[in-house]
Amino acid sequence: MAAPSLKDLPKVAVDLKSQLESFSPNSLKNASTEEKILLPTAEDVKMEKTQQLVAGIEGFDSTKLRHTETNEKNPLPNVDAVAAEKAHNSLINGVEQFDKSGLKHAETEEKNPLPPMEAIQQEKSQVELITGIEGFQRTSLKHAETQEKNPLPTKETIDQEKAA
Repeated sequence: MAAPSLKDLPKVAVDLKSQLESFSPNSLKNASTEEKILLPTAEDVKMEKTQQLVAGIEGFDSTKLRHTETNEKNPLPNVDAVAAEKAHNSLINGVEQFDKSGLKHAETEEKNPLPPMEAIQQEKSQVELITGIEGFQRTSLKHAETQEKNPLPTKETIDQEKAA
């Protein structure tokens, strides 16, 4: 957006312009301001809220309520739930009451799941071969002319083959 030209700007009267240019802030008088509207404190707001709550409770009309019947339910577990709980408890008791003296001592043997070094070396050589083939630069090859040589048999060789 371009700046407006001088002729597009609003015109100011000459006497107003001279007054604005000769204005001095020192000629202003000091004035004191007073706050006429006081805001309530947090305690006043809290007291008003509690008064409104008390007034709402006191003014409540209990005749608008309807009577209802209360049904108390005590859901007892069914046969399946009781049987599952008994099985679970017997299993836990069996583990807790287990007699360890009937066990035999066993030695644990750690097995190395890693392949032998020969297999690792063989795999490394295969990987190097594959990366060498994949990374081969065809541009590094030199152009070569292929000459096809097909020596014709001599007359004596032909005669010997016919005779055989």
